Amino acid sequence: MKTRVLIVDDEPIARRGIRRYLAKHNDIEVVGEAANGINAVEQINELHPDIVFLDVQMPDLDGFGVIENVEPSVSPAPVYVFVTAHDAHAIRAFEVHAVDYLLKPYDKERFAKALVHALQVVEQRGTANRGLEPLLQSLRSLRPLERFVVKDKKRIFFVPVSNVLWIEATGNYACIHTASDSHLLRDTLAHLEEKLAPHHFIRVRKSAIVNGACISEIRPMFDGVYDIVLAEGTVVTSSRRYAHKLRALLES
Repeated sequence: MKTRVLIVDDEPIARRGIRRYLAKHNDIEVVGEAANGINAVEQINELHPDIVFLDVQMPDLDGFGVIENVEPSVSPAPVYVFVTAHDAHAIRAFEVHAVDYLLKPYDKERFAKALVHALQVVEQRGTANRGLEPLLQSLRSLRPLERFVVKDKKRIFFVPVSNVLWIEATGNYACIHTASDSHLLRDTLAHLEEKLAPHHFIRVRKSAIVNGACISEIRPMFDGVYDIVLAEGTVVTSSRRYAHKLRALLES
């Protein structure tokens, strides 16, 4: 059975180069190409490739965003070989956690080494799953979340973090609320709180996070409980457990 490969890069010449190197291997089948992150997510979800050569720097959705938004049902997870011309800090994270990376411009010897490594991991497969989460954790520590990626049955779109008024837990999902819409994310509030820390989002109760920049009024109620009035009029009630975070906001 041939190893299935997907090539993801916004530069056509880069995709052609990878395809040319892979053409020398009769045991490899290129099942598709993607020129942007959104299309890459769609193809990974549909085609279930064994290996993905994934460009890091792409418009709309970068390589890390691609990995974060692949459906969990894609199992076993693909083996990712990152391709980048930028970001020395991220490259150091790759060296610790990634299956492999290619730094542009690379030669055929370096490509061959990365391919051999990826094929070995495909055989073991579990190694890819174990290595992916540490890689994403390293990435999250290097770059703050700038926008949410929202998926529905027909499309993938973006919601800037600054547009979100508050977030509430809804079963196994998190619901982000803007002034005009609400969207479900398959994520936990604890995870989102960690990713949103640089943007001054505040956990006000177990099931709610509010955007500190969108608070227009805080009304003391009783025994450490507050009603938080947001810019468009929504009222979110805090709990005593998280009162210290509101006080810290008031004192900042």
